Amino acid sequence: MFIKDYISKDYPAFAVRDSIEEASEVAKEFGYSHVFIVNKGIFLGGLSQSFLEDSPEGSLDSLSIHYERFAIMEDSSLLDSIKLFYTFNANVVPVISKEEKYLGYISCDDIFNEFSKYPLFSENGAILTVQTNGLHYSMTEISQIVESNNAKIYGTFINAIKEDSIEITLKISNENLSSIDETFERYGYTVIHKHYNDEKEELLKDRFGFFQKFLEI
Repeated sequence: MFIKDYISKDYPAFAVRDSIEEASEVAKEFGYSHVFIVNKGIFLGGLSQSFLEDSPEGSLDSLSIHYERFAIMEDSSLLDSIKLFYTFNANVVPVISKEEKYLGYISCDDIFNEFSKYPLFSENGAILTVQTNGLHYSMTEISQIVESNNAKIYGTFINAIKEDSIEITLKISNENLSSIDETFERYGYTVIHKHYNDEKEELLKDRFGFFQKFLEI
């Protein structure tokens, strides 16, 4: 799950002397949110396609004070890229070396396609969100509750940390769901959300919902 294994290079980076109009058109053609500017192979920054459309004619160098300095290192994990996509409202992120050499890019689609292979997204199952006291939180206990009811955990993440409580969302198999509910409540957890519809047509919605949750972290 390292970025270096998913680098693409078909989307060109631009030199400072290239025109704003050309960069905007290429971004639009590829359907990407940003263009990336380099100088002698070194990454300088990015500009959003919408910003380019609203800019006067000229070279990209004339917009240098607006360059957005966001990029991900080649030895980072795919998870590290998610916050960049979300923070910069981007569907493409530049990849650089430790020396800040531009190596290529990774797209939001690449991330989604890779994560969709994992059980958290690929397996059809139930979604359950439970709440407990922050001091009481134990992933070991949560796993034991699910597994003691002969069900499996496909994935889990913390989706809210409050002053006196914590919310944990689980993707679990569809066995003994009512019993799992009761066991959580018996151990002092509050079940605040559950989605037990296992129709295949809901699977893609589930995947997208989980992906959105990751982006919001």
